[in-house]
Amino acid sequence: CQIGQYSFDSHHQSLQLGESVQQLTGRESALLQLFCQHQNQLLPKKSILLEIWGDDSFFNSRSMDVFISKLRKHLSEDPAVQIINVRGAGYKLVVG
Repeated sequence: CQIGQYSFDSHHQSLQLGESVQQLTGRESALLQLFCQHQNQLLPKKSILLEIWGDDSFFNSRSMDVFISKLRKHLSEDPAVQIINVRGAGYKLVVG
C-alpha cells in the first residue's frame, strides 16, 4: 500500500521511506492496514476497536490512542500524511 511517500508492506509489517525501513508491531501493522484500505475516509473509533482489539472497552480505547501516536511518529517524515482525530467520531488517514 502506498501512503504518500511511504510503502507499507502488511505481510512483512514494514514501512519504507526511501532506503529507510521501519519494522512495525502486529497491532501497528493491523491498524495501518485498516487505514490503508480506507484512505481519506472516516473510520469510527468503535469499528477500529472491534476489528483489531475485539471489543471497545475504555482500556482498549486508550491502548488504541497509544498505537495511533506511534503510527503518527512513524509517518512523520512525510508532511502530506496525517492521521487526524475527528472529535467524537473516529480517525482518518489523510494523504494530501
